[in-house]
Amino acid sequence: MKKIKSALISLSDKSKLKPLLKELKKNKIKIISSGGTFKIIKKLKFPSIEVSDFTKFDEILDGRVKTLHPKIHGGILNKRNNKIHLRELKKNNFENIDLVIVNFYPFEKTIEQTSNHNKIIENIDIGGPAMVRAAAKNYNDVTVITSSDQYAELIDQLKKNKGCTTSEFREKMSRIAFGETAYYDSVVANYFNGIKNISFPKRKIWHTNLVENLRYGENPHQISALYSKNINNKINQIHGKTLSYNNYNDIFTALTITKSLPKNAGTVIVKHSNPCGVSALKNDLESYKSALNCDPISAFGGIISCNYKITQKIAFEMSKIFLEVIVAKGFDKNALKILRLKKNLRLIDSSNLRFKELFKFNSMDNFTLIQSEDNKSFSRKNFEIVSKKRPNKSQFENLIFAFNMCRYVKSNAIVIASNKSTVGIGSGQPSRLDSCEVAISKMNKFTNPKNEIVAASDAFFPFTDGIEKLVQSGINAVIQPAGSIRDKEIIKFVNNTNTILVFSKTRHFRH
Repeated sequence: MKKIKSALISLSDKSKLKPLLKELKKNKIKIISSGGTFKIIKKLKFPSIEVSDFTKFDEILDGRVKTLHPKIHGGILNKRNNKIHLRELKKNNFENIDLVIVNFYPFEKTIEQTSNHNKIIENIDIGGPAMVRAAAKNYNDVTVITSSDQYAELIDQLKKNKGCTTSEFREKMSRIAFGETAYYDSVVANYFNGIKNISFPKRKIWHTNLVENLRYGENPHQISALYSKNINNKINQIHGKTLSYNNYNDIFTALTITKSLPKNAGTVIVKHSNPCGVSALKNDLESYKSALNCDPISAFGGIISCNYKITQKIAFEMSKIFLEVIVAKGFDKNALKILRLKKNLRLIDSSNLRFKELFKFNSMDNFTLIQSEDNKSFSRKNFEIVSKKRPNKSQFENLIFAFNMCRYVKSNAIVIASNKSTVGIGSGQPSRLDSCEVAISKMNKFTNPKNEIVAASDAFFPFTDGIEKLVQSGINAVIQPAGSIRDKEIIKFVNNTNTILVFSKTRHFRH
């Protein structure tokens, strides 16, 4: 146990102070506070000594130097059972500071609200993190509090222990405090890297916040948790049981694909982080039905992401099959009445969900692979028509749609499309020929499209056998990246079969 006799309070967030001040006064704890905090404490009618009066040194440099003083840091950092420390404190007429309550200038909030570099720089806290680190280092003797959320626990400690704190509590607060300073420094470091567009600096530092501990990972024996860089950008679940690791994995896949579709149009169905049906039709109900028709068996137990608000009619259709999650830009009242009848069905409102930085991470042991997301926007300039026969406008739009979907399908990927909807998807096969056969098989089994059919491959065809399979199945236009030593053979084959062939200038694997 350590008795608290004096406390230093310096806060940016000055909320929830009154109950804490009452407890400090009750335990006759002397309060030292800095400028703005001093004024609030005075306004709340509690006794306090301003830092400048305590140190006998005025704030300087427009407040940049307030608490950076030997009397402050000596009072925090001295070891109470070290005779040399005690002599030096007595010689300099310093006194112990037993409790440090500090939170930092709102740097993260500032960079969200302004691009004014000078204003941002002035919101880099120096004295606050220095005091917190000092107190956290000396947790054997000093208690450190870094958030108003910790006040209740501190008050409970003081009440239970007659103005003292336990070593377990101090150690816990120290651990949290070092996490806070590290987080704060990482936000600052990433800001400076960001303004110079440096994605891969020598030291790569992540700052994320725990959203929730999940029940388990991909399997029950694995532990997992969800973190978010932006604490305000949360998954808004409005119904259903708790989301699992696999649910989140599929949701992120579905949202990434949905974001690539035209604004406010399109439906994506995902199963095991692979799309099994996608439609970009503008009519919402037709879009859902077309996406489902691509592979209704795989859609069972899947996740649906919609670029539109769910209406009663669409909700009625969705209620006919078993789904794990529905993500949409809102749900009307009648739709909610229908979907909430399924108590376990998770409903996610993505209306306010925003994507900023898009980087993908893959790690093993102490290695981490990082790459930017494959979110390149396609236009006709990205493609070259290499066949004698040229696509009409509708065919070209379908080819680009199919090629866009290809980049979200696990490689080797083949996507067959008609009427801006997928009608067959072959994914994750070691052989591109096998992927062709899977996609064709699904098309013949579920859709049998009457309109013109096109196909996309996420990489070039190394031989003519794959593209030959597609042409034999009724496909009259193919899009693929260039780059094979047999490109000329492929072009010769499509010209002989009166098939349209478009080359992409970019490749889009997803392993």
